[in-house]
Amino acid sequence: MKLSWQLKLLLLGALWGGSFLFMRETGAELGPFALIFLRCGLAVLVLLPVIIQRRAVKGCLQHWKHLSILGLTNTAIPFCLFAWATPQLGAGYTSIINACAPFFAALIGFVWLRETLGLSAIAGLIMGFAGVVVLAAGKIHGTGEDSLYAIGAALCATGLYGWSANFTRRHLQDLPSLQIAVGSMFYATLALLPFALAYWPTQPISYTQWWQVAMLAIGCTGIAYILFYSLVAEQGITTAMSVTYLVPVFGTLWGVLFVSEQISALTFAGGAMILAGIALNRSRRLQGVLSRRFGSRRFGS
Repeated sequence: MKLSWQLKLLLLGALWGGSFLFMRETGAELGPFALIFLRCGLAVLVLLPVIIQRRAVKGCLQHWKHLSILGLTNTAIPFCLFAWATPQLGAGYTSIINACAPFFAALIGFVWLRETLGLSAIAGLIMGFAGVVVLAAGKIHGTGEDSLYAIGAALCATGLYGWSANFTRRHLQDLPSLQIAVGSMFYATLALLPFALAYWPTQPISYTQWWQVAMLAIGCTGIAYILFYSLVAEQGITTAMSVTYLVPVFGTLWGVLFVSEQISALTFAGGAMILAGIALNRSRRLQGVLSRRFGSRRFGS
C-alpha cells in the first residue's frame, strides 16, 4: 500500500531528527571528517540508481562548479560543524538550533538579493533570534562557557544553509532539485576525502558505530531525501517544508528516549520561540527562498 503523505512527512521528520542522535553518538569517536565523508558517500550510493534511472547524471557533471560550491557550503562544512557540535550540545538542543536556517535565509536574501521583508517576517526574525539567545543563555548557565564554541559552530552551520539557499536560487534555479541534492553531495564527498584520510580514527570502528553511521547515511540522508522529493511532487513545497517543525521535535524526542537527555525550561522556551518565529516567517516570499535549498520542482524532473 502506498504511504500517505502525512505518514511520509512524519517519517521524514523522524529521520532528519534522528540524524542528530546518530551524530551525537558517533561524532566524537569517528571525528567530523570521517563521519561526514561516510555519511555523504553512502548517501550518494543510495541515490545514484535514482538519478541514473532518470538520466540526470549529465546535469550533475555539467554544473560541477556551482555544485562544488554548494557541496561545500550546504553539505560538507555544515555537516562537519554539526558533527563536531552535537556530541557536546546534545541531539535535541542541536536540532533546535538547526531550525534557525530559515532566519538566516531571510536575512541573507534581504542583504544579498534585495528581497523585501514583510512585518510578519521581521517579527519572525526577532522572535527566532531571541529564542537563540534564550537557548544559549540556558546552555551556558548549565554547562559553562565551554559550550559557547559548539553553539557558535552550530549557528555557523545554519548560516551556511541560509547562504546556500540564496546561492542556489541565484545560480542553480534551472537545475532539477534531485540533481542539485545528489550532485552537491557527490562533490562534498570528494572534498572531504583527503581530510577523512588524514583524520581517520586510529581505533577500529566498532560494529555499533558502523551500524549508526549506516543509519545516518542511508536512512537519515539517502532515504530521507527520496521521501522529501516525493512529498514535493505529491503535495508541493509548502507542505514538504512543514517538516521544519517536526525535525526539532523528533530530535529532542530521540535524545530524551534513547540517551536520557535533559530538557531545561530555558531550552524549551527558546525552542518554542524559534518555532513561533518560523511560523511568522512562513510568508510566500520566504517559502520561495527556502524551496531553492531543497528544490521546488517535481521529483526527478
